Amino acid sequence: MMTYGDGVCDVDLRQLLKFHREHGRVATITAVTIKQQKGVLDIGDDSSVRSFREKSATDGTPINAGYMVLESGIFDYIKKGDETVFERDVLEPLSDEGQLMSYQHSGFWQCMDTLAQKKALERLWAHGDAP
Repeated sequence: MMTYGDGVCDVDLRQLLKFHREHGRVATITAVTIKQQKGVLDIGDDSSVRSFREKSATDGTPINAGYMVLESGIFDYIKKGDETVFERDVLEPLSDEGQLMSYQHSGFWQCMDTLAQKKALERLWAHGDAP
């Protein structure tokens, strides 16, 4: 199992591992859907805006939540040592080869890349609202 360490979530690691073992591929990444934070534009080939829609709670794009299960075959993709960019050099080829699966997580997930995100998580904890 591998994580980036910059996300906080309530992923059931036993279920993630069970899902991974059932499909037999090299890698599984946990996917979460994030809420859209900006207005949505449909832009034509000529750069014209064909429609504009304000964000909605149902908008979202699945992203890599940073919780992964990897088989030892993953090391065959790490060809540049410390210079390997995991997402580009490992995950992209695995995806192209059909060796990357996504475990869909619908529970709590929050990135903690910024001070504002850290403070938001600390507020959840301080108010007893942390999942």
